[in-house]
Amino acid sequence: MSETPTVADKAAAPPPSSGGTSGDKKPAQPLAYLLTHQSGVVILVALVIALLVGAALIRYQGVSPWYAYETIIREALLVDGGLTRTLQKTAPLVLTGLAVVIPLRVGLFNIGGQGQLIFGAMFGAWVAYAAGGLGFLGAMCGMVAGMVAGAFIGWIAGVLKATRGVHEVITTIMLNYIAAGVTWWLVTGPLQAEGSKTSGIPQTELIPDAARVGAVAGIPIGFVIALALAIACWWMLSRTTLGFKLNTVGANKHAARYAGININRIIALSMVFGGGLAGLAGALEAAGTLHRFEPAIGGTLGFDGITIALLARANPLATIPAALLVGILRTGAPGLQFATGIAPEVVDLLLAIILLMVSIPVLGKWIFRSRADKVTAASTSWGN
Repeated sequence: MSETPTVADKAAAPPPSSGGTSGDKKPAQPLAYLLTHQSGVVILVALVIALLVGAALIRYQGVSPWYAYETIIREALLVDGGLTRTLQKTAPLVLTGLAVVIPLRVGLFNIGGQGQLIFGAMFGAWVAYAAGGLGFLGAMCGMVAGMVAGAFIGWIAGVLKATRGVHEVITTIMLNYIAAGVTWWLVTGPLQAEGSKTSGIPQTELIPDAARVGAVAGIPIGFVIALALAIACWWMLSRTTLGFKLNTVGANKHAARYAGININRIIALSMVFGGGLAGLAGALEAAGTLHRFEPAIGGTLGFDGITIALLARANPLATIPAALLVGILRTGAPGLQFATGIAPEVVDLLLAIILLMVSIPVLGKWIFRSRADKVTAASTSWGN
């Protein structure tokens, strides 16, 4: 009998091994792990690069980088009142991060958090002052007013995007300037405090003590509110029908339209949510930090929200540690300048590098997906 294998034997034979034993494949496991956790790897790489560049610049100024970073952490967390100040700074950062995350899940880029924040701060401070006699209820009225004011700014951008196709980046940039102009007119005109008219510093009246948002056992109430809203946003996006609609529109508008989802409504609603969260951040700053409105009340909180949202990879829960990181850097920067003489702008440089490193893959994916959507839409219309 011939020992030459038949065709059936060849088909039944196991495929030849190209990598030897199973133990030979172990070196490839770390690479596979990195590929399946690309988001976390990108964040870690961005943080490491930012810290290394910052360390080089700090060393160039004749200061030990290790001592500089240790000073930031000590001033932000370990000195008396440092943790409270850091959490107080983190609260609006979580909210401005969420203000970018919610529209991002729909495929929109809300960079108008700064204007929404100062608009919310203006009206939040005014209502909290007017309702100061109601105690903490007055503070709640101020927070609601801030949310409504910020949501109104977001609604304008959302409606223009949904009905006229105006790009949200353009409208939110323009609305930042409009909000700044309107609030400047109010704080130097009808809502200016009597005392500030003589000092020349544009401010509103101080919010009464009873209507301020304070802290309990060293934990700012605003921080607790921000945590609750981050969890609520995560639950809404992952567990509700509305969240499913938001995610579906962001993933594929054509599939969402085929499923009967009102895309225009979802687009406008996402910007309303984002604006409301940023407006609440402004109201908390007015009622919990400055206890009044000033034109520079927001600082860079609205723009820091973009960094936080990208660091969080559009995950509402991840905005909490991302905002805490930025809050630590922002709170510790003045102490760094006092201890070493280094300008606090080094923190801005660190955040800018982090934003650059994190946003490159995100923006690349968004650009290519936008082009793919256009090609799909063109081919569909041609076929019709």
